Amino acid sequence: MCAMATKLTYELTYDAPLTEVRDMLMQTDFREQVCAAQHAKRHTVTVDAAGAGGHKVVVDQVWASEGIPGFARKFVGDEIHLAQTEHWDAPDHGTVDVEIPGKPGTMKGTIRLAESGGTTTETVDMEIKVSIPLVGGKIEGLVSDLLKKSLSRENAVGRSYLAG
Repeated sequence: MCAMATKLTYELTYDAPLTEVRDMLMQTDFREQVCAAQHAKRHTVTVDAAGAGGHKVVVDQVWASEGIPGFARKFVGDEIHLAQTEHWDAPDHGTVDVEIPGKPGTMKGTIRLAESGGTTTETVDMEIKVSIPLVGGKIEGLVSDLLKKSLSRENAVGRSYLAG
């Protein structure tokens, strides 16, 4: 029996034009503020120009696994290491790939920005796959919940960042 991946769609809204939201997402200091708000124990952020007007954003962070259920803690250990790479080849969309180094799990998807009436919506579509027999689906659900909390914090930081 082949396991299915867990799909996640999450929308973040900002009271700002698309160009301002895009510029914010390409700022190292914004990404570092997000890591702090997400209580990362350690993190590194790099933003580099890539191609004609594109960008590559890499956020490598480590979180404590406190509060994670026992079945999942066996999988992740004392820390959760996430290596997130975004490739933005256009002003309004990019791809995102999140790896859990050394673990059989991946998260892949897209990020899209759309503006309407001065408000920009960032839509994150991810597919979460954990290749562990019996508990993979449960861990995917847990990862989905953690990503939702993480994106909610990112949205709060972004709103404050844009208002500042």
